[in-house]
Amino acid sequence: DSISKFLQFQLTVNIVAVIVAFTGACITQDSPLKAVQMLWVNLIMDTFASLALATEPPTEALLMRKPYGRNKPLISRTMMKNILGHGIYQLTIIFTLLFAGETIFNIDSGRNAPLHAPPSEHYTIIFNTFVLMQLFNEINARKIHGEKNVFDGIFRNPIFCTIVFGTFAVQIVIIQFGGKPFSCTPLKVDQWLWCIVLGVGELLWGQVISSVPTNRLKFLKEAGHGTQKDDIPEEELNEDAEEIDHAERELRRGQILWFRGLNRIQTQIEVVNTFKSGTSFQGALRRQSSVTSQNQDVTNISSPTHVSLSTPNALSSPTSVSAATAGQD
Repeated sequence: DSISKFLQFQLTVNIVAVIVAFTGACITQDSPLKAVQMLWVNLIMDTFASLALATEPPTEALLMRKPYGRNKPLISRTMMKNILGHGIYQLTIIFTLLFAGETIFNIDSGRNAPLHAPPSEHYTIIFNTFVLMQLFNEINARKIHGEKNVFDGIFRNPIFCTIVFGTFAVQIVIIQFGGKPFSCTPLKVDQWLWCIVLGVGELLWGQVISSVPTNRLKFLKEAGHGTQKDDIPEEELNEDAEEIDHAERELRRGQILWFRGLNRIQTQIEVVNTFKSGTSFQGALRRQSSVTSQNQDVTNISSPTHVSLSTPNALSSPTSVSAATAGQD
């Protein structure tokens, strides 16, 4: 779940940032998000977000839930709904501020500004609103299964709270005192309030997204599937089956050799014990012949199509051995 939460948040930030930077550069000949500002955004969505979302303590519902299957997609349909929904909200707000922000806030336009012009309030508001939307969307990213209460258990994770409040404090310092290195100019209180309101709108929009049934969005597809069996060509399946059969044959051959060696050791131990106990040599030969027949049966079972040759008469029958012994006497 921690990986899925981080992916949901990071993909949303990446989609919005790339579209804003590319579209703004193509239309206005200047990206609304500057290079140093993008570095700060990357720090928020990579390092801070990974620490905040990966340190969520397990809940009772998580412990009682069945584990994910091997072929379970990494990005579910609910996550895709959240990514697209929050991306649409953020893009709408950013482009509205980009093309109508000077009229809304009654400020000078930052579009088509000279190359070395001082930072404008227009683009500072866009940057501040973008960061605050990511900050509040990080709270939305805590839930990936359509839960409505995104604040559930938030204070049980002190790392998450510290990162959120710390990021907000650093953002205030960057806006008010960053100056030219961060391409920012200090904002007024009413401008800050508008930026915060647009950021909090992420939480309200998240409730709207969670109320939309996922099964009605037929165009959404799960991402991160494992390879399904139907997608594998038949040739690869046949090759895999042949490799498995070869491995099984090798395993059976090793087991057969092991049993043969064990039977031979048992036979030798029985012969030695027979001589020690003074039993007739005829009984020992009978045991050895029975063990030899068992070995032949194991060989026939392991390879049904193999026809084993009869063993040579190295060992004579018990009757002939006893007759020869009597003749020598």
